[in-house]
Amino acid sequence: MCGIVAYIGNRKAYPLILKGLKRLEYRGYDSSGIALLENNKLNIYKKKGKVADLEGELAGKDLQATIGIGHTRWATHGEPNDVNAHPHYSNNRKLSIIHNGIIENYSSIKQNLIKKGHIFLSDTDTEVLIHFIEDIQWETGGSLESAVKLALKEVVGAYAIVVMSVDNPRQLIAARKGSPLVIGIGVDEYFFASDATPIIEYTKNVVYLDDYEVAVVNDGKLSIQNLDNTETIPYIQKLEMELDTIEKGGYEHFMIKEIFEQPRSITDSMRGRLHAGEGQLLLGGLNNHLDNLAAANRIVIVGCGTSWHAGLVAEYLFEELARVNVEVEYASEFRYRNPVINENDIVIAISQSGETADTLAAIELAKSKGATIFGVCNVVGSSIARATHAGAYTHAGPEIGVASTKAFTAQVTVLALMAIAVAKRKGTISIETYQELLLELEAIPAKVQKVFENASKIKEIAFIFTYARNFIYLGRGLNFPVALEGALKLKEISYIHAEGYPAAEMKHGPIALIDEDMPVVFLATKDSSYEKIVSNIQEVKARKGRVIAIITEGDTFIPGIVDFVIEVPKTHELLTPLVSVIPLQLLSYYIAVMRGRNVDQPRNLAKSVTVE
Repeated sequence: MCGIVAYIGNRKAYPLILKGLKRLEYRGYDSSGIALLENNKLNIYKKKGKVADLEGELAGKDLQATIGIGHTRWATHGEPNDVNAHPHYSNNRKLSIIHNGIIENYSSIKQNLIKKGHIFLSDTDTEVLIHFIEDIQWETGGSLESAVKLALKEVVGAYAIVVMSVDNPRQLIAARKGSPLVIGIGVDEYFFASDATPIIEYTKNVVYLDDYEVAVVNDGKLSIQNLDNTETIPYIQKLEMELDTIEKGGYEHFMIKEIFEQPRSITDSMRGRLHAGEGQLLLGGLNNHLDNLAAANRIVIVGCGTSWHAGLVAEYLFEELARVNVEVEYASEFRYRNPVINENDIVIAISQSGETADTLAAIELAKSKGATIFGVCNVVGSSIARATHAGAYTHAGPEIGVASTKAFTAQVTVLALMAIAVAKRKGTISIETYQELLLELEAIPAKVQKVFENASKIKEIAFIFTYARNFIYLGRGLNFPVALEGALKLKEISYIHAEGYPAAEMKHGPIALIDEDMPVVFLATKDSSYEKIVSNIQEVKARKGRVIAIITEGDTFIPGIVDFVIEVPKTHELLTPLVSVIPLQLLSYYIAVMRGRNVDQPRNLAKSVTVE
């Protein structure tokens, strides 16, 4: 969602913060702003639209400040405009704040402050928070740090904040609850950000704040306390990412770069874990918990969006291989039910960012009922990684494009490794099947690479269907979640309405939509459902639907009954999603580009959904 960048040190703050905001553009936003403190004056500059609009507004200004805070906003309270953009002033204009998250009880706080004479300029909950901090400081006569802690004890909701004061130009105060915040440590300088992408250029030494922690940089020193003033020793971690992983590297968009990175990202997800030649599968973060997984009566998988689709693939894998009951839940729905969770249940939480608010809430609910929680996420040090009992990183590398591509295949890869490991521990698969699956997984990156040989053909098909206003995606078995994911990708980046269905469900309603203007994408690889999917294709063709079929190389029958085919290499049925999803990603990308869409930053979407 929103992006935070702040700096205190000896460099000019403005160019560093501006570059950081550009690095965070992938998160999704509608306005941006910067506050700078120089010559004993706090100046705020903010603008609706892109960071480039803010940059244009500030072109030519002599901005020498060495302390500042910056923000990209994804609107929650109040429409996207210059006034509602962050940063915000306090009532006396001596304090400024940037904030990610939502203050749920802001309305009642605001009414009390209005009675005291506070005047609000925006519709945001964030402006209320900085006024509240100022009011507490004035009432108590204490320090700004103390006022921040007292205010945060009173607010309900989620936050990551950075506060700056005219009265102390050598101090920044930051805090978090439920929204990520990382602090980069340089030589006599500190960087604050909502993720590591703005920091990596300057330092690899970082501290991830935990919930209810308040970090204070004052006169070049960092201290961290919780809201009850208990001091903690900062745990400094080394960033693993490299600068080139968050740059386009000659590609037109991050999305296409990340699609083409999948042979490497899938390999990296298996690196050090899969040794097919020796018949070894080692999951370091899970090895001590495999007995728990093997003994589970039920596995509940929670996720949102693409991660939910990866969970659906995992449902097939765990049930087929490990013979355990699996339920896949939208995290956003799971948390608002009163789900039946037992102590011997396993909950697997999937999230690319490791910060998804609904998934974090689902984890806390499941933990409160005694379940064991495993996390599958991509970002080292993220909230989900810290909140779960154990888990596995996907190691896909930074994913900048808002629409997930390599995150999906990396998640499916790790989940497949988990399912195979549990099945072997339980003895529900033979040694021959175990060895076969390991060898098949090892071959997946090369098969994905082979799909890219069809990129020009997929581009031609995309051109034909640029006109479309609706799409239907159909698949059976393990290809049903792939159909859902293909439809989601098209919706996200091209703004074409698309729906995914199990192919057998087409006759129970969606077939009414079929006519000569309706493109239908079939996942029709050669597997145990092949004959059934052929029948479904013929039903669509009988109603003049235009069919694009994803087929297995060498299939000679389906090309004779459909309009267009895209071939993928023959793959073990259980691992088919790892290759069948690739043409759908490319199809969505090319259609969106031809329609002139911003594929990396589609409208209304955010990369890391850190609010409910």
